[in-house]
Amino acid sequence: QVQLVESGGGLAQAGGSLRLSCAASGRTFSSYYMGWFRQAPVKAREFVSAISWTGRSTYYADSVKERFTISRDNAKNTVYLQMNSLKPEDTAVYYCAASRQGIGVQVPQSYAYWGQGTQVTVPS
Repeated sequence: QVQLVESGGGLAQAGGSLRLSCAASGRTFSSYYMGWFRQAPVKAREFVSAISWTGRSTYYADSVKERFTISRDNAKNTVYLQMNSLKPEDTAVYYCAASRQGIGVQVPQSYAYWGQGTQVTVPS
């Protein structure tokens, strides 16, 4: 089992940057695919990005490609989401999630463990 705690959310101006972190408990962090999802008010949770066990493979939603970068440090049990060129439509609660599977990384149901979320707000 793994517990996830996100941090780094907050208020950012349009065009600005934020870096989210997700710290995981446990000794098996490197055996999990890690993903970031987000959920805006009255919208479904949507995939943002995912990274493979070693970090060799990364995946992005089209809406964040070229602006967001996912990375992980297995020695620190932490996954990061660097968000640049932020837009008002990026406003949402951002969740990190862990999955033992390497398939269906864009689907929330593939992830067994979730953090509590961190709010990102980009005013228009």
